[in-house]
Amino acid sequence: MTVAVIAFTRRGAALGKTLAAALGGTLSAPARFAADVGAEPVPSLDAWTAAQWGEAEGLIFVGAAGIAVRAIAPHVKDKFTDPAVVSVDEAGRFAVPLLSGHVGGANGLALRVAALTGGQAAVSTATDVNGLFAVDVWAKGNGLAITDRTLAKEVSAALLDGTPVGFASDFGHPCPEGLTDGPAELGVWVTDRTGAGPFSRTLRLAPQSLILGIGCRRGTEQAAIEALASAALAGYEPRAVAAVATIDLKKDEPGLLAFCQAHHLPLRTFPAEVLAAAEGDFTPSEFVKGVTGVDNVCERAAAAAGGRVIVPKQARNGVTVAVARKESL
Repeated sequence: MTVAVIAFTRRGAALGKTLAAALGGTLSAPARFAADVGAEPVPSLDAWTAAQWGEAEGLIFVGAAGIAVRAIAPHVKDKFTDPAVVSVDEAGRFAVPLLSGHVGGANGLALRVAALTGGQAAVSTATDVNGLFAVDVWAKGNGLAITDRTLAKEVSAALLDGTPVGFASDFGHPCPEGLTDGPAELGVWVTDRTGAGPFSRTLRLAPQSLILGIGCRRGTEQAAIEALASAALAGYEPRAVAAVATIDLKKDEPGLLAFCQAHHLPLRTFPAEVLAAAEGDFTPSEFVKGVTGVDNVCERAAAAAGGRVIVPKQARNGVTVAVARKESL
């Protein structure tokens, strides 16, 4: 976790320096004494908060909690995207996770701060206080995307009420403590598939299990790639896609790069000889071989990236797409 620390007094800066050093972060302080304490000078608290909000994964305010609350208020969006925010008094007695306790990791960060200061972490989230399974923490720890925020809240509410919550996994995850692998109306399902689940109300947690293999003609627009990729993923969870794979001839293709950027997906490229060596049964094309040097791009690229093809080559408007599932997560 990248951490940024700010302090408002000299005494607070001394503690902040210790925290920043231990947590591998940066320390900022008002310009009037920043140089004296080895901190980066900041023009204002508002400017610092705005600059760090999209950069650091964790923000630590050394000082009164109210100051931190007012500073972050204009930037708060939701617990799935906000950074972890912790306030600690300058004596280090109490470390308070103010925002993104679970998903953002503020609870854990507060515990680390308290361990460093000899103080106490004031964790207040209900599942932690009651020692219950926290679906957002478990999902994050296992690299899973929560596909329905409303159902995620229902899972936590059910556990707090003492109602059984079921669990199933297509990927061999053992049932977490606090959930049941027996009958339940509401449950958690680790899967990369969409559609009906094993429970009446099913919260799907999607692993990074799928690879999109894509080939396209030169100059193909993003919209054409979007349309065929969406069709190829019918029945699968888009948030389970981990990467896009193609031949290295397409590494600078604008439409493909725009598609990857829009979906925050890395693009993996392979030379023709690597694609040709990929193992599996692929759909050959002499035309494609004449252009690229290999008889299939989309399926072979998905396989070369470590997947087993589960949706074979789909072709439309100069685009080819295949979907593969990773052999191991």
